Amino acid sequence: MEQREMPGDAVMTRIGQAVMLLHAGDREEARNRFGIIWSEIGERGDALHRCTLAHYMADTQDDPGDELAWDLRALTAAEGPAGEAATGPDAERRDATAVRVLVPSLHLALAGDYLKLQRFEAARVHLDRAWDAVGVLEDDGYGGGVRSAIGRMEQRMRPTASGE
Repeated sequence: MEQREMPGDAVMTRIGQAVMLLHAGDREEARNRFGIIWSEIGERGDALHRCTLAHYMADTQDDPGDELAWDLRALTAAEGPAGEAATGPDAERRDATAVRVLVPSLHLALAGDYLKLQRFEAARVHLDRAWDAVGVLEDDGYGGGVRSAIGRMEQRMRPTASGE
């Protein structure tokens, strides 16, 4: 998932710093920082913050069940109300647009989580939802990357589907 930071958004900057740690291989420190930020914003914070943080927090988990739980939190944030931390109609509109383009990637992540847990039917449901949601993506690097990743997951699941 590409991080889409909003100008002047200190929370997204902090999330981005933790993401850099994650991508550099320091999963434990990234997990610690994500945990601190989550404790500050909580379940009722800004939807974009919750969605982004929960999705990346999933990537720091060692247990596939914990990874699934965090990705489900991310999807809940994406599908729920904008959150109380969004201030004014511009912030809410910004968040709604930013979160909407994350939905295909969130369903893709959930398909991967369920596949790891050998819950093939649930994986298929989320892969289908990822395909259904790609219409919101632009024809840019991010959109193309997500579409390609969904296609790769489709290929991974083909042999699995026959072994159900």
